[in-house]
Amino acid sequence: MNPFQQNESKETLFSPVSTEETPPRLSSPAKKTPPKICGSNYPLSIAFIVVNEFCERFSYYGMKAVLTLYFLYFLHWNEDTSTSVYHAFSSLCYFTPILGAAIADSWLGKFKTIIYLSLVYVLGHVIKSLSAFPILGGKVVHTVLSLVGLCLIALGTGGIKPCVAAFGGDQFEEKHAEERTRYFSGFYLAINAGSLISTFITPMLRGDVQCFGEDCYALAFGVPGLLMVIALVVFAMGSKMYKKPPPEGNIVAQVVKCIWFAISNRFKNRSEDIPKRQHWLDWAAEKYPKQLIMDVKTLTRVLFLYIPLPMFWALLDQQGSRWTLQATKMNGNLGFFVLQPDQMQVLNPLLVLIFIPLFDLVIYRLISKCGINFTSLRKMAVGMVLACLAFAAAATVEIKINEMAPPQPGSQEILLQVLNLADDEVKLTVLGNNNNSLLADSIKSFQKTPHYSKIHLNTKSQDFYFHLKYHNLSIYTEHSVEERNWYSLIIREDGKSISSIMVKDMENETTYGMTAIRFINTLQENVNISLGTDISLNVGENYGVSAYRTVQRGEYPAVHCKTEDKDFSLNLGLLDFGASYLFVITNSTKQGLQAWKMEDIPANKVSIAWQLPQYALVTAGEVMFSVTGLEFSYSQAPSSMKSVLQAAWLLTVAIGNIIVLVVAQFSGLVQWAEFVLFSCLLLVVCLIFSIMGYYYIPIKSEDIQGPEDKQIPHMQGNMINLETKKTKL
Repeated sequence: MNPFQQNESKETLFSPVSTEETPPRLSSPAKKTPPKICGSNYPLSIAFIVVNEFCERFSYYGMKAVLTLYFLYFLHWNEDTSTSVYHAFSSLCYFTPILGAAIADSWLGKFKTIIYLSLVYVLGHVIKSLSAFPILGGKVVHTVLSLVGLCLIALGTGGIKPCVAAFGGDQFEEKHAEERTRYFSGFYLAINAGSLISTFITPMLRGDVQCFGEDCYALAFGVPGLLMVIALVVFAMGSKMYKKPPPEGNIVAQVVKCIWFAISNRFKNRSEDIPKRQHWLDWAAEKYPKQLIMDVKTLTRVLFLYIPLPMFWALLDQQGSRWTLQATKMNGNLGFFVLQPDQMQVLNPLLVLIFIPLFDLVIYRLISKCGINFTSLRKMAVGMVLACLAFAAAATVEIKINEMAPPQPGSQEILLQVLNLADDEVKLTVLGNNNNSLLADSIKSFQKTPHYSKIHLNTKSQDFYFHLKYHNLSIYTEHSVEERNWYSLIIREDGKSISSIMVKDMENETTYGMTAIRFINTLQENVNISLGTDISLNVGENYGVSAYRTVQRGEYPAVHCKTEDKDFSLNLGLLDFGASYLFVITNSTKQGLQAWKMEDIPANKVSIAWQLPQYALVTAGEVMFSVTGLEFSYSQAPSSMKSVLQAAWLLTVAIGNIIVLVVAQFSGLVQWAEFVLFSCLLLVVCLIFSIMGYYYIPIKSEDIQGPEDKQIPHMQGNMINLETKKTKL
């Protein structure tokens, strides 16, 4: 029975709580001492809980690491949609802990909640893995399976989030408080270890393993799912060793009801004849105990400081979305190691493990020795500033990437390159509607124009005439083009004359870190090209042009090719990040069968190492903001309100992800401008938070629950003693 619950009467508005009635307690037989770890004071049961948390965090962060690129590459969504769904999922993961806490505290208890929601979690991983099998239906089926799987994962991971750590704390006796503190340190070490390892491994499973002719997302989602199965099995194995406290009532619900009753009661009694009360929460005194009301008063002071916090999370959580998309446009070759775009996220948990002791043992102590009062609120404000600088650095990197990227065709524009596969030089003139020259160039044999040329159209689509001069021949040909596209005009031999083919090139401005290749077959027979275990291309005879295929970055020294009567190999060389290549298969009498290599879109030139400063800045900001913020808010609220604060803290993270979702869908800004927008918004929020913190007067720990707070309020009839401790805002 919860001490804050009270039977409501339909006949009277005010019904004071009786503090003398307590439920009878049944005597229980003496319990056996739970087994310990190697004779220490640590219960053996916590080993199962810590291993469970490691596997669960590996499962969650491993799946999430490849999620954005799954949307981009597999479902072929655009960047904004991929970002929006990613942050919608993240937001849901931080809303569901409130549901999980309510189920555990009011109905099932922590143990059963963890077991049942872990089963939901595993089911979500199974469905998510199935959504990455190309053989299971089309894009609609994959999308539906993916969204259903993500919803179940969000319910599972969010539902058990508030239960696992607290359930581990329940295993300790009160006299072993020091061991319990060390347990929590080990628990959070398991979280970061799981995150660190999974964020490094799952992108390798995605990119280095090929299945169904492309990146193996089924394996990248399946391995985290397997780890979640292991987490569930390990947790269930310790069932007989656990202390399983019964549900104690949901304090979050009690706080919400108390606040709602105070507001509604004040609204009903707004007459000037009714005396005013010292605090608006005092209007809940007719139904709720004085101690609860005073605790809620203290709580609201801290929650007021939470209002600006979502903006920080809006920036921090973009590491897995916008920053990963930025990494796809960069070169991951570090010389000694080649990083996948989604592997850069490993920097965050790695730097967290480095920065926490660095800040605690070095930086904060140096600041203290300098005589600076570096309070918790000041640390949080500096953390916000560091996040602002991180996004300024990200904007700078994005601008540099755009400078190195090829130009993009705009409205009523095309980009054209010319490729000469004839045996001699060809002079080209592009004629407009009025026979005016739009482009004139001379291209030698087996050469192409040095870059794409921009040609303006009179309408969205237009016919162009091409005048070709070859030897003593003068040839006119006509081709149709549409705006905002890239084209290649391929000039080929046609007996003693020449002819031309117009081919549309890659439509996207970037291949998102993948390498795109296509082939032109000058042979008189079809060629089958095997690019991997499950990747093959068929190129038609007599200047047939294949479609583009995306492959992983790497060296391709011997690509197996086959005609009807002959097998041979082609050396494609290095296929680099983000590049688009054209290979012309030729057969010369001197060198035999070979592939002539041309670069349609240049490789990414900006090194992925340039993301290191922004990751370092945002992680330093996270350490100063997140760790300090939780510590500060816990020190400012009564012990009975800790779970409410945890719920409110998770809600700020959820709201922050919603902010990213809204901006991604409706801002319409180019990427660097969006980074600047987020940086400026957080700077404004930081200024507001600093003003709020300046006027905030921290409460000392001994003032949170003084002896007078623990006294039972004195009641007479329908009146209740409303003396409260004043708190300054």
